[in-house]
Order: sequence, then C-alpha cells, then structure tokens
Amino acid sequence: MTLYQIKPLFQTLLRPTMFWLYKHHVTANHINLAALALSLITGLLLMLVAQPILFLLLPIVLFIRFAASDSQVGLDEVVVIAQSVGAVLVATWVHDYAPAIRGLVLASPAFKVKLYVPLARPVLALWHRLRGLFFINSYVKGRYLTHDRQRGASFNNDPLITRAIAVNILLDLYKTSERIIRDAAAITLPTQLLISGDDYVVHRQPQIDFYQRLRSPLKELHLLPGFYHDTLGEENRALAFEKMQSFISRLYANKSQKFDYQHEDCTGPSADRWRLLSGGPVPLSPVDLAYRFMRKAMKLFGTHSSGLHLGMSTGFDSGSSLDYVYQNQPQGSNAFGRLVDKIYLNSVGWRGIRQRKTHLQILIKQAVADLHAKGLAVRVVDIAAGHGRYVLDALANEPAVSDILLRDYSELNVAQGQEMIAQRGMSGRVRFEQGDAFNPEELSALTPRPTLAIVSGLYELFPENEQVKNSLAGLANAIEPGGILIYTGQPWHPQLEMIAGVLTSHKDGKPWVMRVRSQGEMDSLVRDAGFDKCTQRIDEWGIFTVSMAVRRDN
Repeated sequence: MTLYQIKPLFQTLLRPTMFWLYKHHVTANHINLAALALSLITGLLLMLVAQPILFLLLPIVLFIRFAASDSQVGLDEVVVIAQSVGAVLVATWVHDYAPAIRGLVLASPAFKVKLYVPLARPVLALWHRLRGLFFINSYVKGRYLTHDRQRGASFNNDPLITRAIAVNILLDLYKTSERIIRDAAAITLPTQLLISGDDYVVHRQPQIDFYQRLRSPLKELHLLPGFYHDTLGEENRALAFEKMQSFISRLYANKSQKFDYQHEDCTGPSADRWRLLSGGPVPLSPVDLAYRFMRKAMKLFGTHSSGLHLGMSTGFDSGSSLDYVYQNQPQGSNAFGRLVDKIYLNSVGWRGIRQRKTHLQILIKQAVADLHAKGLAVRVVDIAAGHGRYVLDALANEPAVSDILLRDYSELNVAQGQEMIAQRGMSGRVRFEQGDAFNPEELSALTPRPTLAIVSGLYELFPENEQVKNSLAGLANAIEPGGILIYTGQPWHPQLEMIAGVLTSHKDGKPWVMRVRSQGEMDSLVRDAGFDKCTQRIDEWGIFTVSMAVRRDN
C-alpha cells in the first residue's frame, strides 16, 4: 500500500488536529505537520502487514523524509508527534537510527498493552510457535479511547479501520518496547511525554520508566487526568495541544543543540556498564556459578564442535570465527558436536552477524553505484577485513571497481584472505596486506586514494573512543570529498553479560567484554571526522547497524 493510496484516510482523521495547530499558529514554518500522520500510518501498517516490528520503521523513515522535503525544511527542523503504537515505533526509530530531528512528542506510547486475559502473552507466544501466523481481533471500542462521542463513533463505524492484528506484531511490540525502555538512555533528543490518566488500553508504569531513563537535557512529562488512550483525540484535547504548543515553541525559540558525546566512553552509562562487566559477577552468586558451569561445559564438549573449538583457539571475536559464522555450516567431530555447533551458530548474536553481512553487501553495492553515478573512480579499502569474505562476495561481479585493497592486523587473517583471493581468481583485482586500522598516518598515506572505505566489526571491539577517532581521522584524510565510508555499529546486545562471563576474545584469551555505543555516539564520531551519514540498515533484533556516510568537502 503506497502513501498516496492511504493519504485520504490521513486527511480525514487528521483534519481536526491540523486545524487546531494552524489556529494556534503552530504552522509548517515551525513544525512539519505532515509528521502527525505517523500514528495513523504505523497503525494501518500494523494491522495489514505481518512483518517484524523493525521492518515497519522503513515506511516511517521514508514518510518523515517525504514530509520534510515536501515542506522544504531540513530534518533538524522537524518535530515528530506520535501516539500509541506509532509512538513506540518512533521511539524505536530514534533509538536505533539516531535521526537528527528537532524533537519528539510522544502521546500514550503503547509500550505494554493491557491484556486482560491471564497469561495471554506466553500463551500467544506458544501458540504462535506451534501454529504459525494468525490474527487477533482487538477488543478496543471507541468508548475506551475517548470521551468525544463523535470521534468514538467514527472509530467504531469507519470501514477502513480493521480490528485484526498479526500475533507476531503484538509479540514483537512487547519485545521491542522492553528493549527500548531498558536502553532509553541512548535517546538524547528533546522529548515531551503525554500520559493519559485513565488509559484502559496500555499500562502507565512502562511509560514512566522510559521517561526517567531518557538523557535529553530537555524533557518533560505531563499526566492528563481523566484522559482515555486517544490522548490527541480526547474531548478536552485542547489541554494536550497547549502542552505540545508550549514545548514545540521552546524548541524553535533556540538553536538546535546536538548532544555532547565527547566523554561518552568515560562518563556515559555504557561506560559504567562496561566497567561493571569487566569486574565480573559477584563471586559465588547464581550468575557467577552459571557462567563457571558454562565455561566448564565448553571446555569439556567444545572440542566436538568446530565453531566452539575455533572460538576457544583464536577468540570468539576473531576474523576466523567471524568467517566461520558467515559460512553457517554446522560441523563437528560427531553427531553430538554438529548439534552443538548448530545451536551455537543459531544464537541471536550470530544470526545478527549474518544479517549484518547481508546489509554490508547491500550498502557496498549501493555505494559503488553512487560513486559511479558521480563519475568518481571506485577504489575500495577495508581496513580490518578479517578474511575479507563479505567484501569479495559483494564486489565479485562489480566491473566498475578499479582497485580493491584489504587490510588486517592479523598475519593469520592476511594469509587466509590471500588464499581466498587466489581461490576465487581475483588476484589481479584484489590486494591483501597487513596494516594497523588505528594508525592515522598509515591510513592517510593509502595509495591510490580510496573513494570507498569499509570498517566492519572493528570499532565495536574497542571501548575507548580515542582509537576510533584516530582511525576515522586517517580515513578522512585518505578519502577524497564525495567519497563514501561504510561503518558498522552495535547499539545494543541481548547477550552482553553472558558473552563477558563465558567467551574469550582475540586479545590474549581475555574475557570478551564489549562496550556498546549508541547509534548517536557512533554517528557523532563519524560526523566529527568529516562525514555526513546518509543511510542505515539494522537487523530485526536491533543489535547490529550498517551505515553509509559521505565525505564532506570541508
């Protein structure tokens, strides 16, 4: 369903809201009114599309960019207003993509829908696993949403409003909401939260938890007594709009301020968490005992699993381990070992890694096409390529690429990569050499000057930002203006504690302890180095991101 097919529905339902804003002088000169349609577009998509929640973010991004372009304003002039499920998706978008918008207004975000049937969520999850996709009819009636009888009647009678919602959407909504609430500190945009006082549809406490963890220097919460769930469609909605108008006016009264990430690796919440993980769990606590048992089991049975054996030998974050995960072929010394290997390769982290490889290949091909369209020679460098599999896969049939240089610090990775190049018959096009990805002098002196640089899975392994800044500075010197940087990020990981407690890294067998960087922090480092981010991909679990940025002229 295209934007233009559902535009009449937007116009019908949004007209009262847009008229109120216009009447009170909150015009398109101050706020992109079209962004108000977000709660409607997401609601409609949720009812009609049985896809994971994160797949629904793309239409939101496209719609906001369309609205900004249509209003002839930059994204930094856009305030997004979203309600209910739309508010959850917008919060997810801001968390996962770190867009440079002016601010947010979230009304009654549906972080936790009230399911009045006991044990409804685990039962739905079990039934979904056994039966597959099915749809649930919503119990919500107009009288539970608003005191405005006319609006409630329009909700009940509108043939375009469907009651069916896919079960996977409902379950994904819960999981995504829990992730965003736990990691709300990654959201640093100015945010206003409107909470309905008598909401029969969603729980209040998750909304408060989300708000309290936000790190924006400008945020405010308003509890609206007597309001039902449809906050912006309530009988006394003027009260909500007055709060919005005041907040939005303040946002535009001052110059847009970017959050300061300069000391995030020392004083931010992710730095605190990294230090706690580095210290290990409380000795002899249940968590400590569980991790000890898992380490013992790995040593005992890991030799039968090729993946576990490789990880214990070279480090689970090594290029060799990563290449094994990319191949995704369970191997072992016996049937038991192959079963263990299959379980290992199917862990959510490794599934995310394989999705990251897919996203890398998509953006590499897009970057090659963009450079070719600009009339620039396509010269590629990957400064920490591992074995180089994802680059070779992406560029094998790209005649526009004139030069490919792969680099890695590990002699083993260089040797394995050179062997792979020879096996593919690409020795005439591809070079593989040893090099330090954090040495700005080495990177600045790369010849010929690259027009496409790739950094995948490297910065996530090092908690300090100084090394990352040095690397990016070297790449900024090497890449000519208009050239492209593709970089990866890890804003969140569901297994961070387990990895730190059980797995070892390539750094002399030390525990693999990672500091996650929010997407905002990672993008800030890239921006400060002289690149402008233009697009991004993220996996369905919200773990790994792949972004593309263009080298600025200055």
